[in-house]
Amino acid sequence: MNKKTSKSKSAGSKNSARAMSRRKFLTATAASVGGAAAIGFPAIVKAQVKSMRWQSTWPAKDIFHEYALDFAKKVNDMTGGELKIEVLPAGAVVPAFGLLDAVSKGTLDGGHGVLVYHYGKQNALALWGSGPAFGMDANMLLAWHKYGGGKELLEKLYKSIGANVVSFPYGPMPTQPLGWFKKPVTKAQDLKGLKFRTVGISIDVFTALGAAVNALPGGEIVPAMDRGLLDAAEFNNASSDRLLGFPDVSKVCMLQSYHQNAEQFEIMFNKDKYNALPANIKAIIENAVEAASADMSWKAVDRYSRDYMEMQTKQGVKFYKTPDAILQTQLTGYDAAAAKRTTDNPLFKEIADSQKAFAERAVRWDLDTNVNRRMAYNHYFGKKAAPKKKG
Repeated sequence: MNKKTSKSKSAGSKNSARAMSRRKFLTATAASVGGAAAIGFPAIVKAQVKSMRWQSTWPAKDIFHEYALDFAKKVNDMTGGELKIEVLPAGAVVPAFGLLDAVSKGTLDGGHGVLVYHYGKQNALALWGSGPAFGMDANMLLAWHKYGGGKELLEKLYKSIGANVVSFPYGPMPTQPLGWFKKPVTKAQDLKGLKFRTVGISIDVFTALGAAVNALPGGEIVPAMDRGLLDAAEFNNASSDRLLGFPDVSKVCMLQSYHQNAEQFEIMFNKDKYNALPANIKAIIENAVEAASADMSWKAVDRYSRDYMEMQTKQGVKFYKTPDAILQTQLTGYDAAAAKRTTDNPLFKEIADSQKAFAERAVRWDLDTNVNRRMAYNHYFGKKAAPKKKG
């Protein structure tokens, strides 16, 4: 055997010994880790999927229910399926106006609706959508909620009525129409004696104007008009109104109103179920609320404008601007209704005062800063004057 062969065998023996030693070390380490796990060493496990059953306050065909589904999908996608929200339409578990009680009691884990639907529980909830909002639009009202003290006041309000919920207002709505009528409304007296549908503190305003008001959820309005139980009604926007069938029972819609000048949706969780969620899921939910709020407002511009035009071109609907005299009457009527609520309900006054202080500067800034778009629209799309004949 030469020296080279001897050295090769010697090196091979050493490598073999090292390999055996390494295998023993790994085996011992694995046994050690296994033993540690058996006595409580934390193991990495896949997170369990948590499911939540929700209900909206909207019929399945309404674009509002679509918004509820959009929010749920954002959460489901962003959590990677760790939280799975299923959203049922109005009436699947409880009536639309029963959502707050169902979520508070835990019958439902959460829901999608509007705060004014709980008006019967605490009339100060009307201030999140029912009324002129001191001139604020819906996006300003959300700004007040997040940065002007509204969030803390809503928590205080829900606590005052024992509601076991966590609430996230979101989704700014455009100004809602005065409503659908049998013929154009030209003066406030035209509302006298009409069987009219509205909600929130607008009930007080339209009652003061002489209407016989009936508060109904969205899915019940058109059937009531069809049967003659209502003479006129308002709901919300061109897409919802079209999908719910308003053009089938009326061909006259009056645009612009102060009765719901600034409203938003509400995402609501049962408080115990929400508090039990891990911190990272709560953070995802809060950010999903804001993402859904932006997406909803963009989708609304596209869909509402499309349905607005098609109701005119395909369904023969005539739209009219509500006369300024009626708008002014709404403001004075609202002030009278709000003054009464302020006297009866200190929390109503506290919230209204907070909104008014925020609105005074926010609306002034908006009016002074943003250019009126009517001039530009007329410039590009208005009818051009015929050229003068040379003479």
